[in-house]
Amino acid sequence: MSSLTSEALSNNSKPAKNARLEVQITQEQKELLLAAAQIAGCSMTDFVVTSLLEAAKRQITEEEIMRLSQRDCEFFVAALLDPPTPSDKLRSKAIRHQQRMG
Repeated sequence: MSSLTSEALSNNSKPAKNARLEVQITQEQKELLLAAAQIAGCSMTDFVVTSLLEAAKRQITEEEIMRLSQRDCEFFVAALLDPPTPSDKLRSKAIRHQQRMG
């Protein structure tokens, strides 16, 4: 995750709140959010912001995992299809292993 993203999603720092996010939701959605906020013991704004940040972190983490997994998969398949030539050190270790194991 980039440092900018990490800073933006961090709950540890208290930057000045100078940006707004406006959404339109149904009355039922608002009532559900309010009920959840009351259960959590916080304001609806705090509940919504915390929930959105957690969802954003989770989404970014999942994307990074998938990207790494895809890259690792491609690297593995490439190594299978075109394996690197063993080094002299690896060859000597393989011979020694074969001699020990019979």
